[in-house]
Amino acid sequence: MNKHIDLNLTNISKELKLILEIVKSENDDISKDWYVDIDWDLFLQLALHHRLYPLIYTKIMKMEGSRIPSYISQTLYKYYQKNTFRMLHLCGEMEKLGKLFNENEILLLFLKGPILADDLYGDISKRTSGDLDILISIENLDKANALLIDLGYEKDEYIHSVLNDWKWRHHHFTYYHPIQDTKIEIHWRLNPAPSKEPTFNELWVRKRKSLITSYPIYFMGNEDLFYFLVTHGARHGWSRLRWLVDIHQIVKKDLNWNALYHLFKKYQSRYIGGQSLILSAQLLNTTITTDMIPIIKGNRSKSLAQDVIFYLERMVNLHMEPVPVEIAKYHTKHLFSLMSSQQKFIYLLSVLHPYHTDVETLSLPKKLHFLYFPLRPFLWMWRKTRKHALS
Repeated sequence: MNKHIDLNLTNISKELKLILEIVKSENDDISKDWYVDIDWDLFLQLALHHRLYPLIYTKIMKMEGSRIPSYISQTLYKYYQKNTFRMLHLCGEMEKLGKLFNENEILLLFLKGPILADDLYGDISKRTSGDLDILISIENLDKANALLIDLGYEKDEYIHSVLNDWKWRHHHFTYYHPIQDTKIEIHWRLNPAPSKEPTFNELWVRKRKSLITSYPIYFMGNEDLFYFLVTHGARHGWSRLRWLVDIHQIVKKDLNWNALYHLFKKYQSRYIGGQSLILSAQLLNTTITTDMIPIIKGNRSKSLAQDVIFYLERMVNLHMEPVPVEIAKYHTKHLFSLMSSQQKFIYLLSVLHPYHTDVETLSLPKKLHFLYFPLRPFLWMWRKTRKHALS
């Protein structure tokens, strides 16, 4: 089935193509032609940017007569070792939080971190993770906040809200422990609005138990995890290939593709599932089976997959402010293209809802915040006029 997939990869650097060859190699035999005229410093930058250095290191260590310079291998090893210690630390924190939340009657699902590395790669050292992502019911946010504060975590108050729009404009709060150097994201949704998704209770019913720690902790079922990885990766433009390698790994599992088709269809994201499978097949040689075709069929998935190549032709970091104007404009457009017609309509309606910038422009008492609805067009125009005058 893979022969029908043909994306334009002309402008992807040879260094990134070599990384892809190493990652997808099964017999550790890579043609020597791939090593010709490689900028090894760029190779290292890309390995770090795409968070694939642990996997690359474990692959090249198995290769006989590797043509990778020793200083690159040694640098990769240092990062690999550092990541392994980091993942072990996160395992301990994961077990502590699982036990603490359970004792306080808070159901939680771990989304990523060591639990994902163990499930997809069978080895926590082969995948990176900078933090722990935890999903809980929105009703338990206050209780979870109190528990984390007692543990020494500090909440990052970067979310500014008006009329409780945080509940749907955002999907997680961030906490940081200054002594342990640990970051935790507490999610009440998998993705921000206007995405549609399963409820926490539905995900909890289909949960799995991990054996990575001595105390029982839980994460999502295979199909729900695939749905989350797809929607999360798409929302970030697959700008880090680690997310796409996750897709390649989970597809190797015995997934129920009929159930997945209906899951994607129910939450209006079938073409996003198709996008992920096309990208994985094209870049990582993921085998496309007949059961996957209903998710892939149609031109929209292929078009969305081709749009992602823009991110891979550049080292796009959407988490580092300020994002270059060209990248920000492209990403905004791409995010809009991922939405269904209904989601686009809801998104456009949400623009009419007051933003925190309206409060900053004109401060009103909280009991009069409802006035921001009729005032929003005028406040928006004032900001635009003011910005133009200053420029």
